[in-house]
Amino acid sequence: MIEAEGLTKYYGPLSAIRDVSFVIERGEVVGFLGPNGAGKSTTIRILTCYLPPTTGEARIDGLDCFERSLEVRRRVGYLPENVPLYGELTVRGFLRFAAGAKGVDSKRAENEVRRVIGICGLDKAAHRMISHLSKGFRQRVGLAQALLNNPPVLVLDEPTIGLDPTQIVEIRRLIQELGEQHTVLLSSHILPEVAQICQRVLIINKGQIVATDSPANLTSQLQKSAQVLLQVQGSASDLVSALEGIPGVQQASEAEGDQGRIVVETDRSRDLRPEIARLVVGRGFELLELKLVDLSLEDIFMQLVTDEPSLEDTRS
Repeated sequence: MIEAEGLTKYYGPLSAIRDVSFVIERGEVVGFLGPNGAGKSTTIRILTCYLPPTTGEARIDGLDCFERSLEVRRRVGYLPENVPLYGELTVRGFLRFAAGAKGVDSKRAENEVRRVIGICGLDKAAHRMISHLSKGFRQRVGLAQALLNNPPVLVLDEPTIGLDPTQIVEIRRLIQELGEQHTVLLSSHILPEVAQICQRVLIINKGQIVATDSPANLTSQLQKSAQVLLQVQGSASDLVSALEGIPGVQQASEAEGDQGRIVVETDRSRDLRPEIARLVVGRGFELLELKLVDLSLEDIFMQLVTDEPSLEDTRS
């Protein structure tokens, strides 16, 4: 459904992205991650036909984004990071205008506006001026315009930026529902959000794709050892050296600022939790917690990228 093949974009002598290639299948919800200046915005602008690549090809539903841009735009609903809304219009008035701009047939425009208002929970705000809406409701209006004409592909750039926790939960739930009927590319800096919503992630750094897989598979590839977290009653300092004596334990250390909490690094080929539990209990400690800890998406992200600035810092 979404294909990028060898995408490269130069601004003068400097490259913003280099040889970016990936495929997003129909029905997938994919997170697009990278530090500021990594090339996310340039890639999204190419996919949404706002910017031609210097070299390479981008296709939506098999259509070239440069050569057949009008047809591609009809298939893509785009929510930019800063939603361009007209504050002097009502929600319904703006969506009618957007429907006309998108070429929705005038005979079905009103039904289409009514449909997206319902999907995005804007019924009570339909006759309010956009300038009077909260940021959360303005984001909903932005999503509604992206859904006009029911495009098969949604590209959402930082859809929850600047929202409060309640609004984030609402927009996140809405995106999850949309993912049941649309192919979604979601760019976000909120990594727990991506982990909850997306089946797969693309990670870009310094203009190049450095990883693409599910968070679980990336964890398996990057985590060289298993990590066991245990909590005991009282001071755990006497346990550390004893735990390091278990065959297969690579390192044990007390967690900073948390008495009785120990992090144990072990060989991934064996589950050492039974042996760890026996040792702790055998030494008279009360075992409060014992669990395996996988890399979080944030851990994966930090292993794969750096925060070094690039050209895109000045253009995003």
